[in-house]
Amino acid sequence: MNKVSTLKCLLVFILTSTINTMYAQPDPGINPSLSPQQQNIAGISACAAVGNMAQLEIELHAGLDAGLTVNEIKSVLEQLYAYCGFPRSLNAITLFMQVTEERKAKGILDKEGKSEPMPAMDSDKYERGRKTLERLTGQPQSKPAKGFGEFSPVIDRFLKEHLFADIFDNDVLSYQQRELVTIAALSAMPGVEPQLQTHLAIGKNTGLTDGQLIQVADVIEKHVSKTQANILRKLLSAPVVPVVEADMMVRIAEIEVDANYLAEYIAILKEEAAASVKIEPGVLAIFPMYQKDNPTQIRLVEIYANQSAYQSHLKTPHFQHYKTTTLKMVKSLNLVAMEAIDVLTMQEVFKKLK
Repeated sequence: MNKVSTLKCLLVFILTSTINTMYAQPDPGINPSLSPQQQNIAGISACAAVGNMAQLEIELHAGLDAGLTVNEIKSVLEQLYAYCGFPRSLNAITLFMQVTEERKAKGILDKEGKSEPMPAMDSDKYERGRKTLERLTGQPQSKPAKGFGEFSPVIDRFLKEHLFADIFDNDVLSYQQRELVTIAALSAMPGVEPQLQTHLAIGKNTGLTDGQLIQVADVIEKHVSKTQANILRKLLSAPVVPVVEADMMVRIAEIEVDANYLAEYIAILKEEAAASVKIEPGVLAIFPMYQKDNPTQIRLVEIYANQSAYQSHLKTPHFQHYKTTTLKMVKSLNLVAMEAIDVLTMQEVFKKLK
């Protein structure tokens, strides 16, 4: 080999090593903690993925207040179609549209940010997506992907062309931000551990640290559940958080309702119980019933993660609405404190209904 060829080989090796390092290694100056904007991206993604619209609205406002641009958040919600489907992505985008309109009406001027390019209509979109995936993973990507791609070439093409070409090549968000979106969404949804594990590796390849990913688990615990957060913690070999706490609160509420208000009371109670379970992570159960032979005798099984969750529940708008509107309807109220006999089996309660 002559000197010129040797020099060319050396330059190629150095360039390749530099590129791989650029994608595989964290930035030495990276913050070991998630920034407020990164936390908001994770919160928005998690809430949208599970359809928690009430909490999503809060996170959308917080994200804009933290400095995320309108187009950055829009790009987060667009990306989610690939992970939680069009219905939840469209619902989240519609809510975000309403949020931006409300803020404009109040005189809040949010930054639009970098314009979103329309997806390119080129014939090599599959190849662009494949190369993007190679940069993300730092690994060669076969054509089609081995396994599922060979079995279903159509889904392999969707994955490369729509997700990794149309979405990931849109530089409104960085690769690291897009992986944060993906990891938060997958962490929030049950039954997708293999995909989550893959994206944890990719996320680290873009510079996300174990410490930051553990913070994502904290976001999931706050907005979704401890159970889902613990799935992410286990994949990171981090300590899990006990689902059942020592000060968990269990009780039975015995309520007698004025027969003249029974239908109205039941409607208000159903709305309050559903909102509490859906919106509040600390409300494990509010299960209303009535005696079959005496419908005015209402019984509620209530389970709160801890005393703090109960105190927080009392301050929520939906509980305050229930309390104030039903005062005249309730003839008597007796709250019976209970103690769980088998907290491990408790975690299986209601699972079979799914």
